[in-house]
Amino acid sequence: MAIKTYKPTTPGRRGMSSQDFSDITTRKPLRSLLVAKRRGSGRNNQGRITTRHQGGGAKKFYRKVNFNLPVGTEAIIEHIEYDPNRSARIARIKEANGTYHYILAVKDMAVGQKIISDSETAIDAGNRLQIKNIPIGSTIHAIEIQPGRGAQMVRSAGNGAQLMAKEGQYAQVRLPSGEVRLINQECMASLGVIGNEQHQNVKIGKAGRSRHLGKRPSVRGVVMNAADHPHGGGDGGRHGMGKDPRTPWGQKTLGFKTRSRKSTTKFIVRSRHAAKRK
Repeated sequence: MAIKTYKPTTPGRRGMSSQDFSDITTRKPLRSLLVAKRRGSGRNNQGRITTRHQGGGAKKFYRKVNFNLPVGTEAIIEHIEYDPNRSARIARIKEANGTYHYILAVKDMAVGQKIISDSETAIDAGNRLQIKNIPIGSTIHAIEIQPGRGAQMVRSAGNGAQLMAKEGQYAQVRLPSGEVRLINQECMASLGVIGNEQHQNVKIGKAGRSRHLGKRPSVRGVVMNAADHPHGGGDGGRHGMGKDPRTPWGQKTLGFKTRSRKSTTKFIVRSRHAAKRK
């Protein structure tokens, strides 16, 4: 996938680029796999904003992507489609009995290609099988954390994890972040690297395009009043920054550890922060 640039006819267009949609084979999604998506604008069930800077944006439907493709599934790729809810492309596949599914599209996936999900199958890009039957050194994505739960890790555009080793009940997998983690060998994973790898290189170019994506403007804390933000207030200087930056609610940020689910620490062989400490 390439990046599409524009002639600098306006200041916004000068620094703008977008995705190349040449790999998409249809612009009409399958209606039976669509769900109406209500915009919450960052609010919870009480109407209070819990995630700031969200709201507005273009209307979009949610595509029901199957992250837990049943064992024994054999299907043919009918179309590669755009999904407005994720960075990766999705593939529409059809079983022999007429059942349709959406799955994450692998790099260089083509219409007419056969996809198999089984405990053991051919080592081809796009196929899904148990980690214990995948050769060491293979690149995988859409990895389960618990057997039968469905893919939870490595699901965004251009990502792929590497199967490093197998020992006993667990396999060592190096994630895109650099973290090496133990995964149960009974878990399922898909082969290959997720497509649309140039997604991260797209330049938004102008504020209006962010608004179409549902992102509202963000205001820096240092330009607020002291009553509104810990960084605000003051006559000149650092405007009350102090020695440690904080969130609007006084929580430390930029390096402050917020990880609360410590029960999975035992599965981390090498932290993603290990290289930074050297």
